[in-house]
Amino acid sequence: MTTLLGSLGHWSWFIVGAVLLGLEIIAPGTFLLWFGLGALATGVLALALPMSWQMQMLIFVALAIISVIIGRKIYARASVDSDDPFLNQRAARFLGQTFTLGEPLENGKGRLRIDDTYWRITGPDCPAETRVKITSADGALLTVEPVLAE
Repeated sequence: MTTLLGSLGHWSWFIVGAVLLGLEIIAPGTFLLWFGLGALATGVLALALPMSWQMQMLIFVALAIISVIIGRKIYARASVDSDDPFLNQRAARFLGQTFTLGEPLENGKGRLRIDDTYWRITGPDCPAETRVKITSADGALLTVEPVLAE
């Protein structure tokens, strides 16, 4: 391995960088990208400044660590708030909404039809046709409270 690095010189870093960037396309995430950029930068430095392969390895390790840290900061800053924060939390979408009970809420338990789905609900006993507001959601269980008429 050391003779291969010595014989290829700076080209070995360009090859390693290209391979890592190619693997980034196949592998999920963006972790190999930063190592690939570190390898390419090491290749540029090895081209400009003659150095031993041991020094090149130390430079690669340092540049890879630095690029990972910078990359994490870039991605942390670039996070975008979702237009639909409850996309995968269907029950949480109903928080604060009011609905009319189709069935009575007895012994603290009942069912509420929302669109085409029946949801399990819990709350104080209420007769059918009572307006209720959803106050919390725990999985598929919604907690409701009666809405007082204004």
